[in-house]
Amino acid sequence: MKIKNHIAIQKFLVITLCFTLMFCAKPKADVVEPKAEFKLQYTEAAEKWTEALPLGNGSLGAMVYGGVTQEHIQFNEETLWRGQPHNYVHEGASAYLDTIRTLLDTGKQLQAQKIAQEHFMSDPIKQIHYQPFGDVFIDFKNHENFSNYKRELDLNTAINTVSYTVNDVQYTREVFSSFPDQIIAINLTSSKDKNLAFDLWLDAIHEDKSVITSNDSQTLVVKVKDGVLRGVSTLKIKTNGKITNVDGKLQVTEASQATVYLTAATNYINFEDVSGQPEHKVPETLAKVEDSSFDAVKAKHLEDYQALYNRFQLSFGDNGKSKNPTNQRISDFSMTPNDPQLVALYVAYARYLTIASSRPGTLPATLQGIWNDKLTPPWFSSYTTNINLEMNYWPVEMYNLSECHEPLFDFIEDISVTGAKVAKAHYDAEGWIVHHNVDIWRGAAPVNASHHGIWLGGAAWLSSHIWEHYLFTQDKEFLEERYPLMRNAALFYSQFLYEDPNTGFLISSPSNSPEIGGLVAGPTMDHQLIRALFKSTIAASKILNSDLEFTSSLEPLMAKIAPNQIGKHGQLQEWMQDIDDPESHHRHVSHLWAVHPGNEINYEDTPELMQAAKQSLEYRGDNGTGWSLAWKINFWSRFRDGDHAYKLLHKLLSPAEREDGKVGGGSYPNLFDAHPPFQIDGNFGGASGILEMILQSQLDKIELLPALPTALPEGTVKGIVARGGFELSFSWEAGKLKDVSVSSKSGMPCVLKYGDKSIEFETEAGKTYNFDGLLNKKS
Repeated sequence: MKIKNHIAIQKFLVITLCFTLMFCAKPKADVVEPKAEFKLQYTEAAEKWTEALPLGNGSLGAMVYGGVTQEHIQFNEETLWRGQPHNYVHEGASAYLDTIRTLLDTGKQLQAQKIAQEHFMSDPIKQIHYQPFGDVFIDFKNHENFSNYKRELDLNTAINTVSYTVNDVQYTREVFSSFPDQIIAINLTSSKDKNLAFDLWLDAIHEDKSVITSNDSQTLVVKVKDGVLRGVSTLKIKTNGKITNVDGKLQVTEASQATVYLTAATNYINFEDVSGQPEHKVPETLAKVEDSSFDAVKAKHLEDYQALYNRFQLSFGDNGKSKNPTNQRISDFSMTPNDPQLVALYVAYARYLTIASSRPGTLPATLQGIWNDKLTPPWFSSYTTNINLEMNYWPVEMYNLSECHEPLFDFIEDISVTGAKVAKAHYDAEGWIVHHNVDIWRGAAPVNASHHGIWLGGAAWLSSHIWEHYLFTQDKEFLEERYPLMRNAALFYSQFLYEDPNTGFLISSPSNSPEIGGLVAGPTMDHQLIRALFKSTIAASKILNSDLEFTSSLEPLMAKIAPNQIGKHGQLQEWMQDIDDPESHHRHVSHLWAVHPGNEINYEDTPELMQAAKQSLEYRGDNGTGWSLAWKINFWSRFRDGDHAYKLLHKLLSPAEREDGKVGGGSYPNLFDAHPPFQIDGNFGGASGILEMILQSQLDKIELLPALPTALPEGTVKGIVARGGFELSFSWEAGKLKDVSVSSKSGMPCVLKYGDKSIEFETEAGKTYNFDGLLNKKS
């Protein structure tokens, strides 16, 4: 007995040492040890999909319900869509371009829309849906009478945990989606031997499906309706109990521990190639982990995830200490917004969702990230490029997840190929263009209806992300690699811009101001986007010292583009004509793009336009759908009105589902943003707005606490990134700045500004500079 105890003690010490080395080793220079524990926590299982908790590794997504008698895990694989490789261009469309323009010039909007609908739209006119993949079900017998139930998603580990007690036995489930191993791992334990028993099986809501069960595994095969894609998913069980096959289900008995590994794949390779072999890929993926323990897979997952997550911290006071369930905190915040920890949790959750839905080598996040449970999801769960896709990536550089931006750049590479075909067929122009909606097949032509589908700002807005990534990273190799995308987008607009016969300005026609006002000539947003693209393309060519002949041709064009105008109501005009309706409370505020995310309109260079933009926003009002509220938070932060921004944050963090049964813009119990229904862009846009309250760097300087709300009088941020290649950490108390630390990644000159104080200094790459709250240099 003593020998056994001695061996047990040795094993315990070895395991303890391994975990100490694993988790206490000195972190990399760019990793900050986390202090705040951010968790979404609940005292009941989810009944609705918007109460379930999301997991993801960029390609495999899961929604975990956390039931007691039955666990339900609905899962997705990012490439399972309807449709097939397809060229969406409408051949011969360019023959009608001049006619449409002339009709718009002469005020015949309805006729222009009719001709455009018949001759200018995508073929076919609708795009294709993103699909759910399948469902994992786990049934537990005799678990009806339970106690001590707890369900949580730990953002520090990206692990979902469910625990409860039945007859003095504690049952625990851990679930996570691993990027290194490309699997979803489910671990089930009981505190007493031979007390864990369950039935496990796969299913799907697809009509065309089949399930094959073997000794310790089960395989689900699905085929989408109206398309060529098929999916294969397999789960495999490892346990210290017994496994039997009963009526098409895997039954585990007499166990105390069981681990399930699940993976999925489709035959999609890229938007032109569907020759993949998921039947081979899935078993190959599982073979790599079948001999690995759950602890080993978990350790690999944690190392990968925390290398990204731990770079950044945000605290608004006593962080993460609330013991109330998250759904209760959302409800309480809607009545008394005195939970600053919830605001910090919201940013941490957005970072978590970014890591979970957008990793290098994956597709970019859709309107719903990678999470969808419907065969016909809202708005096809696609990529809407007239704000929503871009909003998904607004905070990604600031909150130190630059790698997670990469899927968007790959997407732009793809869309430049299909967009070049659309540019030629629809506008008889070189370069590339994309309209307001894109699916996995990279349809770039105008879809749905001409009055909102013909929008011409997509290539310019997407290209701005390339430039922004460069500004934040100062990575010239990246800029050189992606510069042709910016250049060819600018080439398109240089040939597309049209001289307005009424004013002589160069304008964008036909187009629209998303998604209001119908088909028009010269929407303000387009002109802001095109000017910004020309300006950044010129700057990029000078940095790279190449393509100067082409970019020099953009400067005179830029000067002729129709300027921003102030209308009769003191507003920034949304269109060429002064026809804005001050009673309109439309969710889109597109003509303020130059305030945010652009910077053409600002207090230093264009104070009159800034005031006009503010007037426009006041007319639009403070209500809106989830993502619209998020954008307005960013606007008010740029207007340096933190209290107004916080007022809208209060709305964004209010319950989406109200007592009267109605659903409005706000947050679901799992903190998903409600358009409604769920759209993930509001989560990312809201996080961006919060960060804009505490740091802005769009005007060649770093402004600290430019729009700090009185409701957030104290806080600390570590690892926030500013343009110019700077990483900062700073804190504040009683609304006043304290210590500031600036790390220079690229050796650029730095200007810090706080209130009416500023300091300019040279930096060296790799060095850190410290200042006090008055911006006096410290050691």
